[in-house]
Amino acid sequence: MYKIINFVKIVVLIRRNYEKSISTTEVIFPMPVLMIATYNEDDSVDVMNAAWGTMLERDYIILNLTESHKTVKNIKQRKAFTVSLADAKHVIEADYFGMSSANVDKDKFAKSGLTAVKSDAVDAPIISEFPICIECEFVKHQGGQYGCGVIGKIINVSAEESVLNGDKVDISLLDAIAFDPYTHGYYKIGERVGNAFKDGLEIKNR
Repeated sequence: MYKIINFVKIVVLIRRNYEKSISTTEVIFPMPVLMIATYNEDDSVDVMNAAWGTMLERDYIILNLTESHKTVKNIKQRKAFTVSLADAKHVIEADYFGMSSANVDKDKFAKSGLTAVKSDAVDAPIISEFPICIECEFVKHQGGQYGCGVIGKIINVSAEESVLNGDKVDISLLDAIAFDPYTHGYYKIGERVGNAFKDGLEIKNR
């Protein structure tokens, strides 16, 4: 037993020589760059940049947003919001939407120079310059210390012809960007390196 314990200690020490603890805890990469758009009380457009968002299930999306955001107040009032995928062409505008709060800057969207049209599916704006838009109906907000934030049901997804290959979105045409939480960088996504639910068969079928 004594020799086994010492062997384990040696293995742990060797392993630690190849690892270094870092202070960053927001470590999942890539993180999405989501443009959350809503209408203010006066029907003006508000857009915020959110990295903490994903699919909850097939027809539902979840955004980790606290109730202090003007966007969340708008969502609760209008019962709707849209989510656009930011692209490399509009990285400056996307970053700006994450730096400026509509609680402080009432002309936030106007300053961006972007344009919007009203969704036909929900009571929320579609930002014209972003190539993909997910139109959502508000379901509920989960608050509290470990609440997940805004949950929405996807009512419609619209995409520009320029990013489609047939009836499917072609990621190589989209030029979507991802957020790097380690260095606060944005990276363009585009190169296909594999095929989901297919490449792994090489191992599964052994």
